[in-house]
Amino acid sequence: MSDSESGDSAADTERETGVVLDFLPHGRTEDDRPQYEKSPLAYVLTESDFDLFELRVDDDAGVQIGDRIPVERGDDSPVQRIRSIEYGDLPSGARSELEYVVEEIVTTNEDRFVDFYNDAQPITLRLHQLNLLPGIGKKLRNNILDERDRRPFQNFEDLEARVSGLHNPKEVLVERVLEEMREDDLKYRTFVGTDDQD
Repeated sequence: MSDSESGDSAADTERETGVVLDFLPHGRTEDDRPQYEKSPLAYVLTESDFDLFELRVDDDAGVQIGDRIPVERGDDSPVQRIRSIEYGDLPSGARSELEYVVEEIVTTNEDRFVDFYNDAQPITLRLHQLNLLPGIGKKLRNNILDERDRRPFQNFEDLEARVSGLHNPKEVLVERVLEEMREDDLKYRTFVGTDDQD
């Protein structure tokens, strides 16, 4: 975990946004300071790399669960402080929202995640990125590769219709994202905290 003074490195044209998983208007309950000394906290998940942050925000920020807010400090941002956190640091309310928010991000950015099926590559001679997805073994992987060689997949519906045995390809991705967030000891990460995502 690290505190960061975000905002200086973000491009002016593209601001990193996060979806609010939980909002604690009176700060953490385990914080023993008087209530008037505690700042509101928002727990957010970034849309680009599925990174988790605890944001200390202005008292009058008007933040609600499900809002998209900038994960940066600045004159037009309600954020006072940014702290990178792990899954285990999330309050229970944020954990209960996580699956819904991940699914919503995957749905909203369908092209990006369908492109994963179109562009996934081998990791080693025996392991392919597609094999990291839950329920995708050698046979199903080969079916996906054969179909994408014919023509790229257009959307999740096209993917499911053309690949026999692949049911709900969006949910498969959501499960993998959640696994990458929850498990610290995974050898390969494709979606969470990667620097090469668009």
